[in-house]
Amino acid sequence: MGIEIDFLPVGNGDSSGDAIAVRWGIPGDYRVLVYDGGTRESGIALANHVLEHYDTCRVDHVVSSHPDADHASGLSVVLEHLDVQRLWLHRPWAYSPLIRHYFDDRRITATSLAARLQDRMRAAHDLEVIARRWGIPIEEPFAGKAIGPFQILSPIHDWYVHALVPAFEKSPEATTNRPLGPPPVSAGIIGALALAPTAFGRWLVENWFFETLRDDVTTTAENESSVVLYGNFAGHGVLLTGDAGVEALRRTAMTAESWGLDLPGTLKFMQIPHHGSRHNVSTAALDRLIGPRQGFTGIAPDRVAYASAGKDSKSHPRQAVMNAFWRRGFQPFATRGSGLRYSYQMPPRPGWGPVTPVAFAERVETWD
Repeated sequence: MGIEIDFLPVGNGDSSGDAIAVRWGIPGDYRVLVYDGGTRESGIALANHVLEHYDTCRVDHVVSSHPDADHASGLSVVLEHLDVQRLWLHRPWAYSPLIRHYFDDRRITATSLAARLQDRMRAAHDLEVIARRWGIPIEEPFAGKAIGPFQILSPIHDWYVHALVPAFEKSPEATTNRPLGPPPVSAGIIGALALAPTAFGRWLVENWFFETLRDDVTTTAENESSVVLYGNFAGHGVLLTGDAGVEALRRTAMTAESWGLDLPGTLKFMQIPHHGSRHNVSTAALDRLIGPRQGFTGIAPDRVAYASAGKDSKSHPRQAVMNAFWRRGFQPFATRGSGLRYSYQMPPRPGWGPVTPVAFAERVETWD
C-alpha cells in the first residue's frame, strides 16, 4: 500500500496556514483524507487538487486539527463541493455544561457559553453547520480512535475537555488555571550557556551537535489541542501534528510508547508543528518523539519533514527548528508559496519533481 501527502501553499504574505491532502491505497482502490484547509482561498485550491490529481470527488475523511481559522476556514469549501464521507471535528461548545463552573462570571450559563464559543470559533462552528446541512457524519477526534489507517495519538478526551478548552484564548477568563501538564523545565545553566556566549549580533551560533531550542516554551491551548495522527504503511511511519506544542508532543510520545508504537524507529515523514515555530518544539520533546541528535552522519535520505510557511513569512519556519530536524536525521522542507508532495510507492506525478530542503545553517535567530 502506497501513500502520498500534498502540502498546498496557504496565503501570499507573512501569515501561514495548513492545507494538506493525503491519498493511500493501491491502484483502483485509493482512499483520501484532507487534514486542515487553510484559508477559503486555499480551500478552493485544495478541492481542485483532489479533483485533478486524485481524480475523484470523494473524500473519505476530513480532519480539522484545531479551531484556528488559518486551518479550518478552507475546509468549508471541501465540505460544500466534494463528496465528504465523514468530518472529524472537535466541538468545544458541546462541553459547556461540563466546564461552565470553571469561569469567573457567575452569569454564564451552559447556553450562553456555548453561543460564545461558537461565535469566537466561527470557522470551526461553520464546519459543523455545513456538515449537518449535507448529512455528513461528525465524529470527535480523540486519542484511541482510528481514522482509516491512522491512529489518533492526541489529545485524550479528559485533557481536552477539562484542561484545554477552559484555557482557550477564546474562552472566558477561568477561575483557576487548568494545568496543561507538568510545569515547564527551566533552561537553567545549560540554557544560559547556550544563549550568552554564542550570541553574535542578531544571531546565535549552532553546530551539528549543539542547538539553541528551549525546554520552557509554551503555546496556546488551542494549538495544544491539535489532532495528532500516526499511520504506518509497511514500516513507513507518517506523523501529522497540526500546531501541537511541547506538551501535546510529550503526550503523543507517551501514548505511542504505551501502545508499543516505535515512532523514532518507523517515522519517515513528519509534519513540523506550527509552521516551524520555536515555541512548539524543544530538545527533550523531539528527542523522545523522533529520536536523539545524531549529527551529520545520521541523515537518512528517506526521512523528511515538511513545514507549511507563508511565502513571505519572516517568522516561519525558524532556522533553529529546521536545524533540529537535520540533527535527528530528517531533511526539512518548507512550502513558502509552493506545493510540496511526499510519496511512497505511488505513481509519479507529471510536473512534480524533487525540491531542495532548507539547508542546515550555523547561524540561527536570537530569542530577543
